[in-house]
Amino acid sequence: MIPFLILAFLIAAAAVGWLTLGRHGETPVPAGHWEPTEEVFRDPSSGRRMRVWVDPGDATRHYVPEPD
Repeated sequence: MIPFLILAFLIAAAAVGWLTLGRHGETPVPAGHWEPTEEVFRDPSSGRRMRVWVDPGDATRHYVPEPD
């Protein structure tokens, strides 16, 4: 019974995390210090058009949805 409860908890935690967390590097709006790049693509899983923004402080890439 205990292994089943542990497994059920892990499955529930994974489902909640998948539903509530955004995708890696994706954000709804760019931060004020990020710089837009010319790179635009259509996200294959969501179908949304995304622009790549770069944080000049640490060179991390961020993906922000763009209007179609």
